[in-house]
Amino acid sequence: MKTLAGLEEVLASELQLLGAENIELGTRSVFCETDLEGVYRLNLCLSTALRILIPIVRFEAEDETELYDCMNEIPWEKYVSPTGTIAVDAIAQGEVFRHSHYIALKTKDAVVDRFRSLFEVRPNVDINFPDLRINVHNNDKTFTVSLDSSGTSLHRRGYREEGEEAPLNEVLAAGMIRLSQWNKDCPFIDPMCGSGTLLIEAALFARNIAPNKNRKDGFCFQRWPNFQPELLEKVRNESISKEVPFNIGIYGGDIRESATRATKANIRAAGLLDTISIETRSFEKSIPPPPPGILMVNPPYDARMSLEDASLFYKKLGDKLKSGYEGYQAWVITGNPEAAKAIGLRTSRKIPLFNGNIACKFLKFEMYSGTKKVKDEK
Repeated sequence: MKTLAGLEEVLASELQLLGAENIELGTRSVFCETDLEGVYRLNLCLSTALRILIPIVRFEAEDETELYDCMNEIPWEKYVSPTGTIAVDAIAQGEVFRHSHYIALKTKDAVVDRFRSLFEVRPNVDINFPDLRINVHNNDKTFTVSLDSSGTSLHRRGYREEGEEAPLNEVLAAGMIRLSQWNKDCPFIDPMCGSGTLLIEAALFARNIAPNKNRKDGFCFQRWPNFQPELLEKVRNESISKEVPFNIGIYGGDIRESATRATKANIRAAGLLDTISIETRSFEKSIPPPPPGILMVNPPYDARMSLEDASLFYKKLGDKLKSGYEGYQAWVITGNPEAAKAIGLRTSRKIPLFNGNIACKFLKFEMYSGTKKVKDEK
């Protein structure tokens, strides 16, 4: 299954908790074994997976003719009806096949030609909501063909009704929360909440709510011939039975009224109005609950959102952390390492992550009450 760079071990931990077996780490991917019920459960309950792929065949091809022939021999009629719809995603890595689009095109041709020869009709292409999404991964001459059980990316939870500029990917937000090792026994705060992604993912985590419970598009496996609706209902009911309340507090704020309005709309769509509190207030004027607590922010990087003076912005962020958040753990993700130096605090962890195509650091600051030396001597 696919994930974001830096979240492989987090995803592996989730898989273990959900009963997957023989878990192995890859690059932006994790491999495991499970059954059909497990496929349903993982799609519904994983927070740090983008897509769950089911490999069906692996073969070697020297050229485009062999590629076409191998694809044409796969019994595609087992997975989609002749009048269904398909889409093909491909990744090319190597010197023999260099173009992903070409691999996808040859695969599509092989699939539809097989249906024409067998049934005299062919599936149509639907790149958005196909009945069968085929994933082809090429490494030099080796091809792995998988079925995408998820369909649209699993970061599309279904709660984003409104968005602000440069919203945080939901899978990245969920991964950051788990990387922080927040154990749900103290308040969680995002005083620069934007459209509320960190807050909502924190609330889903705190309440043990399946992140894809309210997904509007459903899952691709629901359009497969072997779909078992009663099994999915069983998995869904089991996940609902494990939900718990969370009364310690999740708090968010933003200086922009448009942001808090968007956040409230998204919280409402997620069914979490009773879990998250929101206010329109600048970070400098924010007043957190008494410590301990955890603060997590995704401030502008001066990349997709511009800043007049990035260093001054980050200096003010650091000043407020020092004067207003003593006793807290503070986590800051940033794609502007130079400006982040102006925070003026020593980091206790630096985790490399990517926010889209922006290389970032996820920085941890321990906001001790008094100096660290005084705390250590107590």
